[in-house]
Formats: sequence, C-alpha cells, structure tokens
Amino acid sequence: MIVKGTGMIEEREEELCDLADAIFDHPENGGEEFYASEQLCSYLKKNGFQVEKGVGTLETAFRATFQNGEGGPVIGLLCEYDAVPGMGHACGHHAQGPAVIGAAIALKETAAEKPFTLVVYGTPAEEGFGGKAVMLHAGCFSELDVALMCHGGATTTTDVKSLALSSYEVCFRGKASHAAIAPEEGRSALDAALLMFQGIEFLREHVKDDTRMHYNLACSGESECTVPAFTKCKVTLRSYSRAYLDSVIARFMKIVKGAELMTETTAEVIHENSCDGKIPVLKLNQLLMKHAENHKAPCIRPSREKTGSTDFGNIMYRIPGSCIRVAFVPEGTPSHSETFLKYGKHDSMHKAMITAAKILEDTCRELIEKPDLMREIREEFKRNKRELEGEQNDEKVKI
Repeated sequence: MIVKGTGMIEEREEELCDLADAIFDHPENGGEEFYASEQLCSYLKKNGFQVEKGVGTLETAFRATFQNGEGGPVIGLLCEYDAVPGMGHACGHHAQGPAVIGAAIALKETAAEKPFTLVVYGTPAEEGFGGKAVMLHAGCFSELDVALMCHGGATTTTDVKSLALSSYEVCFRGKASHAAIAPEEGRSALDAALLMFQGIEFLREHVKDDTRMHYNLACSGESECTVPAFTKCKVTLRSYSRAYLDSVIARFMKIVKGAELMTETTAEVIHENSCDGKIPVLKLNQLLMKHAENHKAPCIRPSREKTGSTDFGNIMYRIPGSCIRVAFVPEGTPSHSETFLKYGKHDSMHKAMITAAKILEDTCRELIEKPDLMREIREEFKRNKRELEGEQNDEKVKI
C-alpha cells in the first residue's frame, strides 16, 4: 500500500511559500525564466529527483523524475513559471512550480510497494510562444499516461473545453515617399494593414459564433508626412474546432492577399504559435474536484464549459489531462490584472498553493492505487477524441 501523505506538504509549507515568493520577486518573460527554472531544479535535486535541464530544445525547460519499482502509471505534473510581459506574475504562474514540487515530494516520500513513475516537467513561455507545443514537437510528454497541472484563479474549478488558436505576424512592405509632395510615388504598407483589418471585420459577420479574431499594429512608420514603407501586425484567430479554425485561416490568407493587390505591396505571414483544443476527460475533472472538496478549497464552482487558449491544450489533445484551479482572489477577478498581481504574495495565494499541492498529491495517489480508474480515464479520453475527430472530419467535408 501507499501510505497516505498526511502532513508531508505542511512540513515544507514555509519553504514552498518562500520559493513562490522568490519567483514572484524575480519575474521573467517566456523563454528567459533562468532564475525560476534554477530554483525549482535545485529544490527537486535536493529532494532526490533526477533532473535534466534544457529539455525539448528550450533552455529554461526541465524534466525531473522519480521511479518507484517497475511498471505502474507514469504520471506527469506540469508547471509554468513565466510572467506576463510588462506586468510581472499577474497570472499566478510563480506558485505552480512550488505546488507541483510539494505534491511530487510528498508522493515520493510516502511511496511503498505500488509501482509508479513521477515526471515533473517545467514548461516555459505559456504566455508567449507556447513552450509546451515546442517541447511536444521535440518528443517530450510522450511517456506520460496522464498530465496534471494546477493554477490559481478566482474560483476553484476545472475546465472542459479550450479554444484552438493560431497566431501570426504579418509584415507589409511598400514604397516610401513624401506624403505631400509625391504621394503618388508611394505604396503604403499601413494602408495594406488597415485593409486587412477591415477585411477581418467583414469576415467576422460570416463565421461561427465561437470564432474569435484579434489584431493590432506592432509597428509602422514614424512620421505622418511619409508614406510608410513597412508595417508589422499581429493577428490571432481562435475556434473550439481546429478543423473549422483551419477554414477561417484559409479565408484570412485570402484577405491578406487582397490587401496586397489593392495597395501594390507585398506581405510576409509568419506563423508564431498554435494551440490545440482540449480533449476533456470528465472523470479526471471529477477526481480533482472530489479532492478539492475534501481539502475544503475555497469558492468551489462547476467546471467551466468553455475557456480561452492554452498550450496545455496541445498536450490534452494527445494525453489524458486536467488542471485544477484554486481560488485565491475575489470571485470575478480576471487574470492578467492588477488585482491578480496584488494578491501574488498574499496569504490567500499561499493557502491556495498548498491546497493545490494536496489536491494533486491525493489525485495522483488514487490513480496509483486504483489501476481500474486509470484505465477508465484512458478509455474516456480515447472515446472523446474519436467523437471530436469525427465532428472535425464532418466539418472538413462541409469546408
């Protein structure tokens, strides 16, 4: 039997809170999380995990493992530690690593004869280029039977669906000229961008309700008296169906081409990031929520049926997974806000982090002790994926 790890996380509560506060005080953008990665790796090494740095082609990613016997489930505990650019830790990522580590060490120290393997993955740049997608492409996560995460939030809940996403940088190049003396000689890259934006607005009327399209200028000419020869834009497109999103992307590319033709400019479209939608596993969500209730997590609410985009969706499209969100800010508070940031070192954040660690510990323990439960989760994942892919194939036929 695996001995219940009562008190194992509490014994490290002060250390884990100090670790979270230190990462909060050293916010780092995606791909640059050298301080956070080193702090987490050092703590895992000190507690007997085998740590490999720089996995998945990313310098600040890591993989830490503990194996108990031969066979059994391979359980992944994933954490993020990048800050929101320009804001700091306004999304609570600084607490994910300490929570995951607390759960992993508690499981390691109370392991008995039941075989299992724990894999702690440090995953950079969720707020930026989607580090999990890069790591997945490089072969990470394929050994896992299940992938679990935790996240701070305004309620304690799990998610069902997430939006698939594709992001692009679009660079228009034209010809500069004096806007007053020789405007006819110029070919405005800014005009091309504005026409592209207008085309997206016209497209908005003719897409499904769950489609989201966002855009902004990244840079353009500096003087209003010069026809701008260069303009850079950012465009993000989303839908709950990847197949339908691909059809929207094809129409977007025609809009870009039309803007080129109308302005006699040229466009370079650079694909920056993609997130897949999640394959929900409701049995896994229910397991996490059961332990959230057992540990009296605050502000428990039903699962969120639909959410935004995350690179965790790329993993959950391939491996059964779920993320427990534990409340630490007032209900209704959005992430990436000043209130989220203000509560980053608050007692409520520390309590939520420790509660998340306990939820993950007990969830992992039940998966280890109940092979039938693990089997049911895998079967539900396969069934839900088949159903989704069937819907997407139908969508492709319509396209």
